[in-house]
Amino acid sequence: MSSDIASRADLLELTPEALTALANAGFVKRAQKDVAAGLLPKLETGADGTVQAQFDDGVRTSLPPGRTLRDAQCSCPASGMCRHRVMLVLAYQALAKAAPATGDASIASVEASPPEPEAAWSPAQFDDAALAASFAPSVLDQAVKLAAARPVVGVQAWRSASAPPVARLPMCSVRFFSRSSLVHARCDCKQGGGCAHVVIALWAFRQAGALEPGSAEVMVEVQPAASSEEDSAASPAPSVMQGETAVALRSGIDALLLSLWLDGSSQPAMALAARFEAVREQARTLGWSWVDDALDELWQLLQAQQARSSRFEPLRLLRVTTELWARLRAAAHAGHPPDGSSARPALPASQILGIGVKGEVALDHLRLVSLGAELWSDETAEGASILFADPDTQNVTVLERQWSRTADASAGGAAPSLMNRRVAGFPLRQLASGQVITKTATRRANGLVDITAGARQTGVLPLSPKSWDDLVAPLRQHSVAALVAHLREAQPDFVKPRQAASGASAGASGQLHVVAFERMEVASCHWDAAAQVLHARLGQAPETEDEEDTADDNASRLRLALPHRSVTPGAVDALARTLAGEHGVLRAVAGTVHLQGDQAVMQPLTVLTDQRAVVLQVETAAPQPLGLQSDIEETPALNALAGDTLELLSLWLRQGLRHQSGGALSRAQAQVLRLKQAGLGRSAALLGTVLENVRSAQRLALVGQLAMLGLAMQGVAQSASA
Repeated sequence: MSSDIASRADLLELTPEALTALANAGFVKRAQKDVAAGLLPKLETGADGTVQAQFDDGVRTSLPPGRTLRDAQCSCPASGMCRHRVMLVLAYQALAKAAPATGDASIASVEASPPEPEAAWSPAQFDDAALAASFAPSVLDQAVKLAAARPVVGVQAWRSASAPPVARLPMCSVRFFSRSSLVHARCDCKQGGGCAHVVIALWAFRQAGALEPGSAEVMVEVQPAASSEEDSAASPAPSVMQGETAVALRSGIDALLLSLWLDGSSQPAMALAARFEAVREQARTLGWSWVDDALDELWQLLQAQQARSSRFEPLRLLRVTTELWARLRAAAHAGHPPDGSSARPALPASQILGIGVKGEVALDHLRLVSLGAELWSDETAEGASILFADPDTQNVTVLERQWSRTADASAGGAAPSLMNRRVAGFPLRQLASGQVITKTATRRANGLVDITAGARQTGVLPLSPKSWDDLVAPLRQHSVAALVAHLREAQPDFVKPRQAASGASAGASGQLHVVAFERMEVASCHWDAAAQVLHARLGQAPETEDEEDTADDNASRLRLALPHRSVTPGAVDALARTLAGEHGVLRAVAGTVHLQGDQAVMQPLTVLTDQRAVVLQVETAAPQPLGLQSDIEETPALNALAGDTLELLSLWLRQGLRHQSGGALSRAQAQVLRLKQAGLGRSAALLGTVLENVRSAQRLALVGQLAMLGLAMQGVAQSASA
């Protein structure tokens, strides 16, 4: 090998995780075994920095500077990525590492400028000259067009050599694996790299400024490259929210929500269909994707209620209604900080409204790990939502399918079992409890993913006890305390990008998380026959006597609450048997989590043990005897009061305020008194004002008052009680 090896510092910076992302795990593992066995190819480095590898079987591989692995030239028969390209990089690194020990002068110059893999860095260090050298002019032009829509990008600072800087665009994610070269930046779109998304990601890091290593994700509204500093400093919120169409849309949505509150969601869907379509068309015209998405979910919930579907959840209907109103108000005030300062708001209106996130993007080689499934059914159809995590980007995606029972009946045959329905060519049960590797996936900005059937393009492996080991925070939490802290710091739903995973669960609220900690044990497990809910507590088994003193601390335990659902009759027994140790020691649990006081409450979807994965809603289990106990006393009084008020609002939303009897309104007056006595004076005043306006001419104000009351009660329901 020539002495010019130091010119390829970019190859020395590629970690095994980076090579796995740029190639695949199989090639990396095989190449690592060959390196460990000393089966290295002969390397030569040209004057221009091109590295050439000569293998014993006669294969020659060449990797010039400024090229990524997929652009390398190889004489082997493989049509795409191959092990020889990965082996070239690992052999290069192995010889560089061995240079000081061997005293080989031909590669000693590597030590003249060694890489610093453990030193923090940011993609913002790449200047315009580096961009011009790494991307074609057409790609830069495309990036300028994308930036004109002011996309909102989440940037995650460097954390370690195995956790490089990450930028999460609305449609894809970009990871920067090399501090020396942009060509090794990996985008999960179909192109894989060298695309306009990488340029947008780099501009986002520039605008984010200095980031502390390991700091939380920062949201950045990317400005057009040609904008002046004055233009960049100006918030788009006034122009976004003050147009004639925008004002008309806000008025239309307020009128639609008022109709729902007055006449109830039980009114015929036909009476609302035209109004929904009108406001959705306006939202699409303005490009307000999250508003359109919320309207779509609201409409789907109304249809599910009419069809008596198991998808309908009254509290979810209330949350979506209040979120829709609050999202529009939050966007209207995004450009006007409450303190009157000129500081730019942390959350731009474009992020709150979802401007510039429409459409879908085709993805490159993708691995998805199942976190569980939600099944539903009604009189005419049935379906499933499978929730996946991408271990590379830590994104959560949802694959949805539904099948018409009417079509099955018209075909003259019996409908197949829901578990045997096929998705992307595989039985639903296999997909819901598996790891999917595919090249035919597309993804929308809200996390909905679709996989087309392809015998050679998609494969499914079963979940193993270690399937979630590659997941990291915030998706995977290693203690209940850390989970509670994360949930308390989370932004409210009405300012966050909408995610399909939030509505995929049958629960009314919650964020999808994996919880895994050492020595996980079941502290209690019982069945609430009145509420038809299985309750359990998971804690950490004490190792010493000192730890036993804190073993009864409820705040350090994860509460599980799994309601019985007719569409998944085996889920409760499957969970009970798993908690009883039938499948071995618990390793981790995944589900939707919300706060109740100072406790984290999870509705579980999947449990991993040291023997297998138990995906609850697709399991068939024999009945498991359970102890009986009511869970009423476990809920703090203040949280229970907020829950009762939310139930009242949910009832009004279904039945309609016009149709409340005098007795119902009297009971609501009693709720006003309860709120006041509990010290919730503002909420009591809001509820009292609502009751006054129901039969007055001030009905338009009801929408805002009910939404504010709903948001306040949601906050109290998950707040720590003093």
